[in-house]
Amino acid sequence: MAASTQTLARVAVVTGGMGGLGTALCQHLEKSGLRVAATYSPGNDHAREWLAQQQKNGFEFRAFRLDVTDYASCQSATAQIVNEMGAIDVLVNNAGITRDASIRKMTLDNWRTVLCTDLDSIFNMTKQVVDSMMDRGWGRIINISSVNGQKGAFGQANYAAAKAGIHGFTKSVALEVAKKGVTVNTVSPGYLRTRMVTNIPQEILDTRILPEIPIGRLGEPDEVAALVSFLASSEAAFITGANIAINGGQHMC
Repeated sequence: MAASTQTLARVAVVTGGMGGLGTALCQHLEKSGLRVAATYSPGNDHAREWLAQQQKNGFEFRAFRLDVTDYASCQSATAQIVNEMGAIDVLVNNAGITRDASIRKMTLDNWRTVLCTDLDSIFNMTKQVVDSMMDRGWGRIINISSVNGQKGAFGQANYAAAKAGIHGFTKSVALEVAKKGVTVNTVSPGYLRTRMVTNIPQEILDTRILPEIPIGRLGEPDEVAALVSFLASSEAAFITGANIAINGGQHMC
């Protein structure tokens, strides 16, 4: 009974927790018995609306505003989460953006913005939780990458570079913390049925994207969230430093 109570008391933080995948992540983690904090960017004006809708759906998330690109913001927000909810046991680094253009047309600003949001943020958030996890002898850090970080994508040199860099970070930190009961893993989704993907013209989906996916459909955010929920559990204690692809066979390695 004591072990069950401890599991129920654990706290998970999901960055970018209010998007399509982020919402699914929060829901699955709470269903697994965790208390969940969703972070959102300073420019998000719909946090209250999102929380109200999730409450109607039966979820009791907490929401915290932070800028994942700013180290000080991550530091102060995680301190607030710890103060209000307790020590952070699970960190899901999910926040990310795209600024697509071929390398000939890509601006320095769009290069730096994507690298800062998608890669620097992993460092900014992990630094806030890793010492406490190691001290307590238990922790889960799960970094959301992308199939395009594995295989590349036309017009996404910035995004692919950032997402590929995530797994290098994962492997190195996993080596450093393994003996302290902390696991660090990467999950690399393919194209999911999120608002960003479904806004792509149907012709492009039908002629360019779906033909590359052997399963023949987009992935569901819930499918990725179920995998992340398992990695966040005690049952996944022997998995660390892994990059788990979930892309319908689009890229096999």
